[in-house]
Amino acid sequence: MLSVFARILLVLLVAVTLAGCAAIAGIFKAGFWVGIVIAVIVVVALFALFGRRG
Repeated sequence: MLSVFARILLVLLVAVTLAGCAAIAGIFKAGFWVGIVIAVIVVVALFALFGRRG
Protein backbone atom coordinates (compact mmCIF):
# COMPACT_ATOMS: atom_id res chain seq x y z
CA MET A 1 0.00 0.00 0.00
CA LEU A 2 1.07 3.53 -0.67
CA SER A 3 2.04 5.74 2.20
CA VAL A 4 0.00 8.84 2.94
CA PHE A 5 2.77 11.05 1.54
CA ALA A 6 2.88 9.08 -1.71
CA ARG A 7 -0.91 9.31 -2.09
CA ILE A 8 -0.90 13.08 -1.55
CA LEU A 9 1.96 13.44 -4.01
CA LEU A 10 0.11 11.37 -6.61
CA VAL A 11 -3.09 13.41 -6.21
CA LEU A 12 -1.14 16.68 -6.54
CA LEU A 13 0.64 15.41 -9.65
CA VAL A 14 -2.64 14.42 -11.30
CA ALA A 15 -4.28 17.75 -10.37
CA VAL A 16 -1.40 19.82 -11.78
CA THR A 17 -1.26 17.73 -14.95
CA LEU A 18 -4.98 18.09 -15.64
CA ALA A 19 -4.91 21.83 -14.98
CA GLY A 20 -1.97 22.17 -17.39
CA CYS A 21 -3.84 20.25 -20.08
CA ALA A 22 -6.87 22.52 -19.71
CA ALA A 23 -4.67 25.60 -20.03
CA ILE A 24 -2.98 24.27 -23.17
CA ALA A 25 -6.36 23.39 -24.68
CA GLY A 26 -7.55 26.96 -24.10
CA ILE A 27 -4.44 28.36 -25.77
CA PHE A 28 -4.91 26.15 -28.83
CA LYS A 29 -8.60 27.09 -29.11
CA ALA A 30 -7.69 30.78 -29.03
CA GLY A 31 -4.95 30.23 -31.61
CA PHE A 32 -7.35 28.35 -33.86
CA TRP A 33 -9.82 31.24 -33.93
CA VAL A 34 -7.09 33.83 -34.43
CA GLY A 35 -5.86 31.81 -37.41
CA ILE A 36 -9.34 31.68 -38.93
CA VAL A 37 -9.85 35.42 -38.49
CA ILE A 38 -6.48 36.19 -40.11
CA ALA A 39 -7.25 33.84 -43.02
CA VAL A 40 -10.62 35.53 -43.60
CA ILE A 41 -8.99 38.97 -43.54
CA VAL A 42 -6.37 37.86 -46.09
CA VAL A 43 -9.01 36.38 -48.41
CA VAL A 44 -11.17 39.52 -48.22
CA ALA A 45 -8.12 41.70 -48.89
CA LEU A 46 -7.20 39.62 -51.94
CA PHE A 47 -10.74 39.82 -53.31
CA ALA A 48 -10.75 43.58 -52.76
CA LEU A 49 -7.36 43.97 -54.44
CA PHE A 50 -8.13 41.85 -57.49
CA GLY A 51 -11.75 43.02 -57.70
CA ARG A 52 -10.65 46.60 -58.36
CA ARG A 53 -8.41 45.60 -61.25
CA GLY A 54 -11.10 43.64 -63.10
